[in-house]
Amino acid sequence: MTAVEFNQQLIKLEDKLERFAMSLTSDHEEAKDLLQETYYKALANRDKFIGYSNLKAWTFTIMKNTFINNYRKKQKENTHNDKTENNYFLNQAEDRAPVRPDSEFAIIEINKKIQELPDEFRVPFKMFLSGYKYKEIADQLDLKIGTVKSRIFFTRKKLSEKLQGY
Repeated sequence: MTAVEFNQQLIKLEDKLERFAMSLTSDHEEAKDLLQETYYKALANRDKFIGYSNLKAWTFTIMKNTFINNYRKKQKENTHNDKTENNYFLNQAEDRAPVRPDSEFAIIEINKKIQELPDEFRVPFKMFLSGYKYKEIADQLDLKIGTVKSRIFFTRKKLSEKLQGY
C-alpha cells in the first residue's frame, strides 16, 4: 500500500475514530486530542502496517492502547506518598476542598453510630476503615474471611439504615 493510499484510507476512518474516541473519553476536547495522537502514531508507524491487514482494526487498537496508556499515566501522576512508616501509596487528588463544619458534624455522628454497634461488627468494620484487608482482619480476629466480609457488609447496611436522615 502506498503512502497516498494509506493516508486516504486513514482519512476515511476519521468519523468512526472520532466516535470511538468520544466513547472512551466522554469529553469532546479529550476525544480530539486522542484522535490527533492516534493519527500521529499511525502515520509515524506506517512502515509497521502490513498492507493486507485491516487498517481500521489497526488504528482502533492504536487508539485504545493510547487511551489506556494516557489513563495509567494520569493515575501515576495522582499517586502520592503518604509518608507513614509503611510507606503506602495513596491515590488522592491534590486539590481537596477545606473541611466544612457540617461535614465534621456528620463525621462525628457517623462515628457515634459506629460506636453503638456490637463489638463483633464494630471491630472488623473499623479495621476495614483503617485500611486492613479482609484477609488481615480474618487472621487477626481468628475468623473466616467470609465471616469478615459478611460482617462488614451488614455493618454498612445497618449504618445506612441508622443514618437515613443524613
